[in-house]
Amino acid sequence: MQGRIVKNISNDYTVRTTNEVFTCKARGKFKNIGLTPMVGDIVTFNPDTKYIMNIQRRKNQLIRPFVSNVDQAIIVTSVKEPNFSSNLLDKLLTIISFNNITPIICLTKLDLLNKEEQQEINKIVSYYKSIGYQVIENTKKQELTKVLKNKINVFTGQSGSGKSTLINKLDKNLNLKTDTISKSLGRGKHTTRHTELYEINGGYIVDTPGFSSVDFHGMSKLDIRDNMNDMFDNLEYCKYRDCLHLNEDGCYVKKLVADNKILKTRYENYLKFISQLRR
Repeated sequence: MQGRIVKNISNDYTVRTTNEVFTCKARGKFKNIGLTPMVGDIVTFNPDTKYIMNIQRRKNQLIRPFVSNVDQAIIVTSVKEPNFSSNLLDKLLTIISFNNITPIICLTKLDLLNKEEQQEINKIVSYYKSIGYQVIENTKKQELTKVLKNKINVFTGQSGSGKSTLINKLDKNLNLKTDTISKSLGRGKHTTRHTELYEINGGYIVDTPGFSSVDFHGMSKLDIRDNMNDMFDNLEYCKYRDCLHLNEDGCYVKKLVADNKILKTRYENYLKFISQLRR
């Protein structure tokens, strides 16, 4: 039979077919070839022995969170408590785009901002929208539901940003564990203990454990440039077609930064990302 892995706890894989749900184990051959089944995988399994026999080719996969065949990534981004992190947001946008997944920014905790902070966030949001990213507020339930429909969606973002709380609001039948922000650490406590795919309003979502670090595994400097919209879209105006927007003369991107047409934080993050790579 064929189905999709919708949950993984330890060595148990929950596989959902059109009409049934099975708890399966992975055959030893996967370990021998260095392949681990992932939530989101389309698999062939034996309903009698409850063993996964084969895994269909994946269209994409993420290592952290550990999911495959994702259509969209909802980057849940707190603007306060924990504070807005442009570095983490830009990292996620770049890595997700590299993996051929559509990133969508979802802002939370806007009600905690004062007037001055709200104005600053509005400027940042306007910029990200201007370079092609979709931005949604977590209070816009109808808009969020529409975005999720008929897609496999992963929710990711900084710990304590409200991922599980948001998912619970989207479907009252779910009761994902949530916790408060650690005041001393300034970040959320990890409350999700396993990876699971939930069906909500005609779409699927994955609630995954929070994480404290992301990296550019498998990416080159060119991959970083080409998966940051403003760094790639303006490349054609640079003097050199292989411009990395670092120290090259005739760099149009650096001119846009100097003219405040590209966010300074965005360019600074780009430089940090490039410096982290050896190639």
